[in-house]
This record gives sequence, structure tokens and C-alpha cells, in this order.
Amino acid sequence: MKTLDLLKQLSEAPGPSGREDTGDAAICAVTRALWEPLADDLRTDALGNLIARQDGSGDAPRPAVMLAAHMDEIGLIVTGIEGQFLRVHALGGTDRRILLGQEVMVHGRRELPGVIGTRPPHVLTAAERKKIVPWDELFVDVGLPAAEVAAQVRVGDHITFRQDLVELKNRRVAGKALDNRAAVAILTLALDALRRREHAWDVYAVATVQEEVGIKGAITSAYGLAPDLAVAVDMTFAQQHDDGSNEIFEMDKGPTISVGPNLHPQVVARLKSAANALEIPYQIEPVPGHSGTDAWGIQVAREGIPCGLVGIPVRYMHQPVETASLADIERAGRLLAHFIAELAADYRPQWEDEAE
Repeated sequence: MKTLDLLKQLSEAPGPSGREDTGDAAICAVTRALWEPLADDLRTDALGNLIARQDGSGDAPRPAVMLAAHMDEIGLIVTGIEGQFLRVHALGGTDRRILLGQEVMVHGRRELPGVIGTRPPHVLTAAERKKIVPWDELFVDVGLPAAEVAAQVRVGDHITFRQDLVELKNRRVAGKALDNRAAVAILTLALDALRRREHAWDVYAVATVQEEVGIKGAITSAYGLAPDLAVAVDMTFAQQHDDGSNEIFEMDKGPTISVGPNLHPQVVARLKSAANALEIPYQIEPVPGHSGTDAWGIQVAREGIPCGLVGIPVRYMHQPVETASLADIERAGRLLAHFIAELAADYRPQWEDEAE
């Protein structure tokens, strides 16, 4: 399975929060087609989470591990229609600074390509030119007359960015929705590796919904599955130009393994052990509180689920040119597969120290 081709399929598929499964080209359908040959059971739950089960090798009932990666992306929502133009607002954590001039797709009665525009700088005051354009001055133009716009678009329709995945030098890629389609690719690579390897635990790979608007899919799917442990996979912040923050990580230096109250110490120890066994480089990411990921919702489902969190450093988070390393993605897939294959049938995480 070529990582670049896999990630291209996932990145370019539309799937804004709450509309992850709205057609054959949407992210849920694309992921379902990729996971079908890797799963013993594949279903979508009431909220829209895609759940693939790959059976373990032992006698039933078997312990279960959940792998979670959210498949939704940030975007826009139509808030009004003014003649030929659509008023819009953020859907999730959309960065208003980068919207001008972007190509988009309006998911109305039919798919409508469009562009985001505003008044040109020539007609603005000096003060206006210094400000980020406010929402009420941004419009989407789909090129249709007002009557056709009214027939094809409704208030509440979703809008996604139109952006092909671009292959950069040094096995790096840039595109939209790598947060968190890169993690969906990682789960796919892990399932593919586990298909050829014996493992005692049942594996539930979950492409969760609505993470960008409140971690909703992770909460509901974890409650329904009640796994014995879980690992969430998400993006973290990569080093960028002129960024002196101490909360950034290097690309091409392996995935991050998070530590903190959201993460179970034995799960963390076993993730480190798996990386060491495969000689995979990794970086430790301290998370003192809310991880901002699916792990936050999974950890407190039902009576509590021991969690781990693996991250991929990505530049330009929540922009249509998110940039990541294919090598880091592949390393994370191998790491998860080995971590799961090493789980003995009788192992259960305990609140005790475990040798690393």
C-alpha cells in the first residue's frame, strides 16, 4: 500500500464536521472502501463513526483495543444568501486569515465549485487594509445568477476547501485535512500490517466524526465499544520558521508519544517499548491537561478507558497547506501494529509502574 496514494485519496475527499458521509466521494465512503478488505466486520454507528473490527487469534471473548482517528475536517457553513453571493462562517477551527482567494466546494443540491472573495484593497480605507477581513465582508462566489444560487444552495449547507495533495521534496506532502486524514492513513497502514500478523486482541479501528466541533464521535464510539484500552492518533505542531515555542516537534524525527494525566502510564510505556523494539525514533510530548484530541473523550467513557496518544508533527495546522512527513506516517503505522501484536491475551493495564 503506497502511502502517498493512500494519503492523497484521504486528504482530497470532502468530509466537514457533521457531513462526513454524504456521498460516494465523501471521506467516510473512501475510508470504508480502504478498510473493507482489512476488516472482519465494518459498520457505521448512529452518529456516523466508521468502525472496523479485525478479530484476534485467540478464543472468544477476546480483549479489545480501540484505535481512533477523526475523519472530519474544518470548513465553512452557509449562513445567508444575498443574490449571487453566499455569506459564510467557520465550521470548526477555520483560520479566517487564510480564506481570501481560496477555492472551495459548496455541497448544496449539487456540488458547486466556488471562490472566496471580498472587496479589493483599492476601495478600502487605510485602517481597513490593516485588519483581517471580518466574516460579514467575506463571500463565496459560485459564478451562478441569483435565481440559480437560490435553487441550488440552502442556509446550513457545508463548504470545504478544494486542494490537491502536493508532493514536496524529501518525502513531505502538503494539502488540506491532513489533520486528521494522516491519522486515518496511519490506522489503515496498521490494519494492513496486522492482517498479516497474529494478534491476541480484537482491534477496533474507528474513523470518528465531529472531533473538530467537540470530540463527539470519540465519546459515543468509545461508550458503545467499551474497549479494554485505546490509542488515539492525531496531529501535533511541527517546527516552523521563526517559531520559538517549546511546544513544537521536528518533522522526520518520528511520531510523538504523549505523556500526562489524559494518558495511562502503562499504555505510554508499551508504546515506547514498541518504538524501541522497531528502532523507530519518537518524541515525547508533555500534555499537562486537555489533549485536544479524541483521547480526551475516550478516557472517561463508561467507567474509564486506559488511553495512549500518538501524534504526527504537521506544519500550518488548520490551513489548506498542512505539511507532514510520509516517513513519520509510516513509522506510526508500524508502531501501532507492533504495539497491538505484543499485547498478551491476559494483559490488562493497571495503575502500577511497568518497566520501559
